[in-house]
Amino acid sequence: MAKSYTLMFGALVVLALLVSPIACSRKLGKPSKHKLIHKAAARVHRNHTTTPAASDSYGSGGWLSAVATYYGAPNGDGSDGGACGYQTAVGQPPFSSMIAAGSPALYKGGKGCGACYEVKCTSNSACSGQPATVVITDECPGCSETYHFDMSGTSMGAMAKPGMADKLRAAGIFQIQYKRVPCKYSGVNLAFRVDQGSNPFYFEVLIEFEDGDGTLSAVDIMEAGCGSWTPMVQNWGALWRYNSNTGKALRAPFSLRLTSDSGKILVANNVIPAGWKAGATYRSLVNYS
Repeated sequence: MAKSYTLMFGALVVLALLVSPIACSRKLGKPSKHKLIHKAAARVHRNHTTTPAASDSYGSGGWLSAVATYYGAPNGDGSDGGACGYQTAVGQPPFSSMIAAGSPALYKGGKGCGACYEVKCTSNSACSGQPATVVITDECPGCSETYHFDMSGTSMGAMAKPGMADKLRAAGIFQIQYKRVPCKYSGVNLAFRVDQGSNPFYFEVLIEFEDGDGTLSAVDIMEAGCGSWTPMVQNWGALWRYNSNTGKALRAPFSLRLTSDSGKILVANNVIPAGWKAGATYRSLVNYS
């Protein structure tokens, strides 16, 4: 009889574990791509940052070799945001069409989205030899060289001597020099654009305009009343996702913790408010410094 009670008790415990929700437990679903539509919003929230003892050093290394081409209109912004998900923002400040699609070694499976590089050329008579700064906003999977910048017409023209932009764009593929530099978005705060596919049970966000590294290695989320951080998953490009596994709606406001390539951490407390809307953009008060 004692053995029967023991078996019955064990079965009840297992059943309770199967049917009882666990607080803040989330399952990461399959990745999905959604078309982004930018809608501005005036919400702002205070952030705080911490900096590790060691960080990447930009501008301390020498120039490296790469090749360049351009795509899109001669004076345009290349494409509509491409594989990073920035869409029409690439043609607007602070990107201002100074962008490039990177070969896989630069795109890094989307982890290279937002990285800033100085590029210059001396291999063509139209080259000025003066550096221009571009941001990786797209991927060029068919680029022929390991380090290949497929630039917008605008950014390629910025490497040319005055009045010789068209001649440089007509050069086809040519040698350039590049180096990674800190991103500097003066007067621009971090933006969190909620994807149009988000709903009460699924949250996806595009993060843009990070000063410094420009790129993120990890993003964590904290729901209201949870008290602990849960990792988000990079869905594609610069978009990160998180979804419910409890059958209950996610609890906003959401705080987001960003970790840059060099390990710098920024916490945006309650940056996504209760009552958030898919398609809206929410901004922090500060940025990486």
